[in-house]
Amino acid sequence: MRPVLPPWSGTLAAKAAAFITVMCCALAALLGVLVHVQVTNQTVGQARDQALQRLTQATERYEAGDTLRRDTGVDPPELPGELRDLAVAGDRGTMVAEREGRPTMWAAGPVDGERALAVAVDYSQQARTIEGLDRAILWSSGLAIGATLLVGAFAVTRVTRRLHTTALVARRISAGDLDARVNDPRTGLRRGLRTGLRRDPRTDPPTDLRAGPRTKAGPQDEVAAVAAALDSMAASLQGKLLAEQRFTADVAHELRTPLTGLHAAAELLPPGRPTELVRDRVAALRTLTEDLLEISRLDTGRERVELDTEQLGPLAERAVRAAGNGTEVRVVRDVAVETDRRRLERVLGNLVANAHKHGRGPVVLTVDGPVVTVRDHGDGFPEYLVAHGPQRFRTEGGTRGHGLGLTIARGQAEVLGARLEFANAPEGGAVATLKLAAE
Repeated sequence: MRPVLPPWSGTLAAKAAAFITVMCCALAALLGVLVHVQVTNQTVGQARDQALQRLTQATERYEAGDTLRRDTGVDPPELPGELRDLAVAGDRGTMVAEREGRPTMWAAGPVDGERALAVAVDYSQQARTIEGLDRAILWSSGLAIGATLLVGAFAVTRVTRRLHTTALVARRISAGDLDARVNDPRTGLRRGLRTGLRRDPRTDPPTDLRAGPRTKAGPQDEVAAVAAALDSMAASLQGKLLAEQRFTADVAHELRTPLTGLHAAAELLPPGRPTELVRDRVAALRTLTEDLLEISRLDTGRERVELDTEQLGPLAERAVRAAGNGTEVRVVRDVAVETDRRRLERVLGNLVANAHKHGRGPVVLTVDGPVVTVRDHGDGFPEYLVAHGPQRFRTEGGTRGHGLGLTIARGQAEVLGARLEFANAPEGGAVATLKLAAE
């Protein structure tokens, strides 16, 4: 089984910190070993040369019959066995060993009668030098690793913070906020302030009137390039959406005048089945036009509510009576809400009409405090609607309609500050839930 890692181990900052730590430790260990080996070899070499030189002098004194020095002797008992065997075999050598609790550099060579002449040189100073060097390497490595980690963490945190900001803006855009921008200061072109700027059309390039003209900034890095691409994508999407909204509003507005005339002309036709068909189609076209105009007003985000205190139970009953389609109203717990009565009746009316048009009876509207649910017993909402919400001009299964009723209901609910949710009941049927703020 694979080990379960903590959640923070998957972040870029944690991975970067682990990489920097491993690389710093490896580099510090490599440099420490190289310095230790180099200095140790140099120190030991100097001590060895000194011991061999004194062994040569001691050999000359021994052969001349002079008295040997205190640190020189023939077959001294402290002489390491390996070095004694080497000297008896006819070779000269050196070895570091303990003598009276102190580190000593021994040098030994052969003399007559298969004996060893040995010289002991104090090695304490050299040993302390190497130990001090090792401690200095450890301390300096620790300080270097700590400083590198701090600098690396600061640099990585700045990058991850910018990436986190970019991700937040991307989520805001996906949620529908097309005004969201990263505005990373490291992008190649930085937008100027809107206030007090004037553009000469003969010399300045076209600018975004909402953000001001652009001025040159420093070179881009990779994060800035991603931020600039996201801002450019958002601006492009916003421009296309605004163009679509303007087109929809213009078309709906232009259709109102001829539809009014067509409706008046239809009223003058003689009674009969053809006249009823014409009047029905004209009425449907007028309803579609009014829905398009309402959606256009909702898209602009300039709708203003007229708040008043209303009892939710009676308001829901009035909305159902206006719809005139035999919906059952159940008031579990009535409550007073501060809302726009006209808009709330529009939301409830659209939900009830959608339940009768696309579902099956019985249709029940339930008021339980500030929560209103509309339930039918049909096949339920389509999967795309439950997952992503209603989409205009999209219906499933060849059903009649233009897919605007639920879109308008959600838009009006947002204007009211309410939340409209769509789900399917486990035992079948569609459930639309409107959550209002109680007074």
